[in-house]
Amino acid sequence: MLTTLAIRNIVLIESLDLSFGPGLGVLTGETGAGKSILLDALGLVLGARAETALVRSGEDQASATATFEFQKLPSAISDALADAEVEVEPGEPLIIRRRVKADGGSKAFVNDQPVSVALLRQLAGALVELHGQHDDRGLVNPRGHRALLDRFAGADVARVNAAWSEWQNARVALEDARSGIEQAKADQDLLLAHLAELTSIEPEEGEEETLANARSDMQKGEKLQGDLEELRLMWDGSESPLARLRSAARRLDRIATEHALLADALASLDRAVIEAGEAEEKLEAAAAALTHDPLELDRIETRLFELRALARKHGCQVDELPAVMTSLRSKLDAIEQGDADLADLVRAEQAAGAAYRKAAEALHEARVKAGAKLDKAVAGELAPLKLDAARFQTAVIQLSENRWGPSGMDGVEFLISTNPGAEFAPLNKIASGGELSRFILALKVALAEQGGAATVIFDEIDRGVGGAVASAIGERLARLASGGQLLAVTHSPQVAARGGTHYMIAKSSKGTVTKTSVARLDAEGRQEEIARMLSGAEVTPEARAQADRLLEGV
Repeated sequence: MLTTLAIRNIVLIESLDLSFGPGLGVLTGETGAGKSILLDALGLVLGARAETALVRSGEDQASATATFEFQKLPSAISDALADAEVEVEPGEPLIIRRRVKADGGSKAFVNDQPVSVALLRQLAGALVELHGQHDDRGLVNPRGHRALLDRFAGADVARVNAAWSEWQNARVALEDARSGIEQAKADQDLLLAHLAELTSIEPEEGEEETLANARSDMQKGEKLQGDLEELRLMWDGSESPLARLRSAARRLDRIATEHALLADALASLDRAVIEAGEAEEKLEAAAAALTHDPLELDRIETRLFELRALARKHGCQVDELPAVMTSLRSKLDAIEQGDADLADLVRAEQAAGAAYRKAAEALHEARVKAGAKLDKAVAGELAPLKLDAARFQTAVIQLSENRWGPSGMDGVEFLISTNPGAEFAPLNKIASGGELSRFILALKVALAEQGGAATVIFDEIDRGVGGAVASAIGERLARLASGGQLLAVTHSPQVAARGGTHYMIAKSSKGTVTKTSVARLDAEGRQEEIARMLSGAEVTPEARAQADRLLEGV
């Protein structure tokens, strides 16, 4: 709830510090005393537009600071603060400050942390609920009526929300599968052609490197053909170097035992024969490997060209062509399997849709029953508020399927008829501001146990009424405030007498300077202020006596 409001240099208020408590607080004062300034200051804290006209004449800036305290922060507030990365310790009050400069611009803070004005507006709905003569928010706005009725009904909207999410997920999965199959079928002929082309070649991993090496060897053999032939002739025949080495080795073998050096020479010669033999074998192998076969070379080059052309066509490396073949086969298999999978997805989507409809229809029935109960509760409040000719109706309308959503298949709007035989119309279409405020009060009383903002403010709800109606308004405001905090700006003594705390707003002038002040009244001050409200400018003994009776009667 709102515990303090500090105002600096806003219009006629130079400096003002107010404290508030639970229950019903009333604010009174003569017309023009400055009650609207308090609401303007609170509006700044709640994210209203920062008008430079709010800055007191002659000052550079103005500010308003409000403190709200909770046993536990409402989830709507804690979630918004978390999203904005604003840290508030458990049990710590929420201090919101707004500063406006005379030359334009404003800054906002939550617990001394800079925040956006958008965040203030986001927090406002959970902090303060304001009802005035021309209110177009809160209970008047049809956009919030469905949530109010659901809270009144204790409806299981979460179940419908979960069913909606499951249905939408199933629909997305089905549509994605359909799109994928349609695209695959459109590409089926192309897939078959590509696979046939690859299958006819049957590429193998590592084949490109093998072919390229073989081609390189053949091309080298073509260049080395003359040298290889000369070497072959040198190693062939009885007069070749190797033949002569072997002949020398045989002769030396016969005389090697005659001297140690001859034996050593023989050993060296034997090694030379072995090395020369190995060289001959390697020359023969090299000659075979480097043999230039024009037909084989042409076959290898053709194969390389085909493989590389296919790789470019599929945007991959040659070694990746076997994987491309596997992928094409998988896509074709998926097309064949797709219809079976699609049937399963269709059944899943239908089941999820049926579950959503069942949950939404149950919610619809709960809303209809709760609407009738709410209509009866509001009707019981209308006559004491001098609205006995009026009627209230909760319209629960089933929407077309394209407008269904996580909150169900219903639209909800509160309608009224102010005269016998008149058509029902939306709350915000009512002509009389006084009637609108009383309708809001009746509806608020009927919905009192369903929660709402931490602080509720009624601005001159009693305008244009008096006597028994004013008493009825005061009694209902006090009843609403019994479980929380309610502030009422009022001109009615009957309403003022119901207040647990009473603030008097006064305007004074000294020379060319005009100021607005607010005082919290004690028992004697309350009697005097209520007597003034009863008698006018001159407070008479009769007015004081009547004020006493009003205060004693509450």
